[in-house]
Amino acid sequence: MTQKLPLEDIRVLELGTLLAGPFSGRLLGDFGAEVIKIEPPDKPDPMRQWGQQKDGHGLWWPIQSRNKKSITLNLREKRGQEIFLELVKKSDVVIENFRPGTMEKWNLSYERLREVNKRIIMVRTSGFGQTGPYKHRAGFGSIGEAMGGLRYVTGFPDRPPTRIGISIGDTLAAMFAVIGTLVALHERERSGEGQVVDTALYEAVFAVMESIVPDYLLAGYVRERMGNKLPGVAPSNIYKTKDGTYVVIGANADNVFRRLCEAMGRPELSDDPRFSTHHARGANMDELDRIIEEWTSTLTVEECLAILEEKGVPAGKIYSAKDIVEDPHYLAREMIVRVPHPVLGEFPMPGIVPKLSRTPGRIKEPGAEVMGKHNEEVYGQLLGYGPDVLAQLKKENII
Repeated sequence: MTQKLPLEDIRVLELGTLLAGPFSGRLLGDFGAEVIKIEPPDKPDPMRQWGQQKDGHGLWWPIQSRNKKSITLNLREKRGQEIFLELVKKSDVVIENFRPGTMEKWNLSYERLREVNKRIIMVRTSGFGQTGPYKHRAGFGSIGEAMGGLRYVTGFPDRPPTRIGISIGDTLAAMFAVIGTLVALHERERSGEGQVVDTALYEAVFAVMESIVPDYLLAGYVRERMGNKLPGVAPSNIYKTKDGTYVVIGANADNVFRRLCEAMGRPELSDDPRFSTHHARGANMDELDRIIEEWTSTLTVEECLAILEEKGVPAGKIYSAKDIVEDPHYLAREMIVRVPHPVLGEFPMPGIVPKLSRTPGRIKEPGAEVMGKHNEEVYGQLLGYGPDVLAQLKKENII
């Protein structure tokens, strides 16, 4: 616990609300960055109330805003903008996820920030980026998932496109934004200057869409919805077990498929012309999936997984939250961490990813329940404001 965290010397000012921007701040905070979460004094981040609630407290906020200091500041007012620039002078990174033009409307453009701190890195996450004909459009993660191509291929072929069960567009954008932040921090060590990190939600989604563009432009193939199947790759599907649970089995490589056949007691299938090669299995995946599910449906999920593990076949049960919290591997890897919460007691939340061998990340505290909890610390210690100044700023609705 005395080991210094790798980003302890980095101060981050986090603006914006909900998901993409704040998730970037969370990731940086996990590895020690001093993240100062800024909310308008009259407009709390809606994330405070999102998700399920316990005794009137949102259960998403303590995770999304963990390791962050909470202050209030009215950026719509000139005095608030002046105070923000004072904070910028003493910071390394500004994260914002407003619609392009909002920061400029407040006279807080990158050029203005650079005037007071040429080393500042401005991380901007928006629906469509800071340039281009769509830049002024409103864009949530769901829109990024749609226009990035993900929704089109998600679901079953006989039904409309569907969403993935989490806000994947926002979190992908946040992770790319953090990559950009770390790259910009590294480059700053050479140049001594900051820069803008421009991340668009739709681009973050599109960046992980594999080969859909050359598939179309070079092969004339449009990838469509295929449910749980992987086009041309088999077996790689979900299979029902005797007790009504589903397991995922990935055995598309020739040697792994041979081991699966042995696990099923059907070694002859690996030499069957319908299944003996990668392309043959892809062409006959429906028949192959039927054969595999005939086998899995005779076993409980535990029996099935035990046999597959013994034979070295990649497989896993489809986990619910209950399965996750009861899994010994999650616990051994510290992926369920319990953090003291001032109201709810021991608060369980996801652990830190990735795991560093020498300077691992750390969760110090959950998100602050009270807006402006750290006003006195930040404004008093960092900027040197006395009690009278703070009282006046509060009276004027600046903080």
